[in-house]
Order: sequence, then C-alpha cells, then structure tokens
Amino acid sequence: MPPHTANPSARQTELLEAAYRYALAHGLADLSLRPLAEAIGSSTRVLMFLFGNKDGLVRALLERARVDELAVLVQLRQEDNPVGLATAAERVWTWIAADEHRPLLRLWAEAYTRSLVEPEGPWAGFAGATVEDWLNVLAACQPEPHRDTEAASVRRTAALAVLRGALLDLLATDDEPRVTAAVHYQLELLRSDEN
Repeated sequence: MPPHTANPSARQTELLEAAYRYALAHGLADLSLRPLAEAIGSSTRVLMFLFGNKDGLVRALLERARVDELAVLVQLRQEDNPVGLATAAERVWTWIAADEHRPLLRLWAEAYTRSLVEPEGPWAGFAGATVEDWLNVLAACQPEPHRDTEAASVRRTAALAVLRGALLDLLATDDEPRVTAAVHYQLELLRSDEN
C-alpha cells in the first residue's frame, strides 16, 4: 500500500489479489513489474502508484500470503477448549499436506528463505514473524495452566520443527504418504509426552 493510502481502494485490492494469484503461480524471486502488470491487466505505472514501488508490492504480497497461512491457525485458536498441541499440529499438517496448498507453501518457503539470506528490503522480518505467528497459535492450543512453562515452550517448538521440516521435505519430494507417516510418528511421541 502506498504511504498515503491507509485503506486500500477496490482497484488496489483487485490488483493485489490478481498479483497474488500470479505470485502463487510464478513465485517472487524473479518478479518483474512489466510482465506482472501485463498478466493482471494493469500497468507498471498503476502498480507503482498503488504500492509505492516493487518492494512495497512484494511486502503487500507477503502480507496477503500470511493471511492465507494464518487462516487455518486462527480456526484452532477459536475453539472453546485447547485441543492439545499434538492434535493442533496434526490438524495443521492435514492442511499443509493438501495438494491445493502447495503453491502457497512454495511461496511461503521462498519468502522465508529470502528473509534469511536478504534480511533487508521487503523480506525483512518475514521468517521471524512467521515463527512467532505459529508459536503463538500452538501456545493457545496448550492447556492454560502449563502454557507459560519452559517445558510447554520446548514442546511447541518441537512441534513447529516437525511441521516445518516435514513441509520442506514434502515440497522437495512430493512424497506425501511417507512424510505424513513421519509426522504422525513424531506427533504420537509428542502426544504421549503430553499425558
């Protein structure tokens, strides 16, 4: 969003959604405004006006991706009773393993990696923010009396490590049955440790 626009216009929202679909299909690594603008029925001038510059557009796309990423996590937070860490991680994995989420997860992996190797610019803070997002949601799924203990923090970090490692393996190999079996194995260990 350009600095002078607090609330996006309908056209800005429409172009962001079109650019997001483009990014899901083509990634962000070699994003060039001219081909993007042509593909979404706009111009580089309009994109520059609406998003400030290419970095502003990339930041807007990363925020848009986080909305999709967090959608499943927010559902877990809205339940009346904490579902437990292993159950929450199992539900997250089911979402991750679904074929229709691969484009989003590839985009997430690209942004996460770029944030680590290019800590300045539009990627700045993306990796750290997404770790915090996931850890906060996993914490909300743990029983409240134990949530703030060091042991609970270690358990949710372990659950996140399993999910993230499995996600990268799934993206690299597309071997969903093998990776899902490994995730279930690890989550059963986590579940037995919760009891």
